[in-house]
Amino acid sequence: MDYGRQNNKLTARELEVLKLIVHGKSNSEIAKDLNITHHTVKAHVSSILRKFNVETRVEAVIAAMRAKIID
Repeated sequence: MDYGRQNNKLTARELEVLKLIVHGKSNSEIAKDLNITHHTVKAHVSSILRKFNVETRVEAVIAAMRAKIID
């Protein structure tokens, strides 16, 4: 899969969530940091996983690193 093309599909908020995932934050911690609901975080995480065509947060981080979306 061409992960590099995914960057254009992530929203600014999804990118914020992804960066917090990289730092090992839980959904509850992300919700608190971004002042959004836990439900909204879950929706963003699900969207990120779908856009990278992966099943886990770890796989999403690896895909984002390979695509040079995050370092």
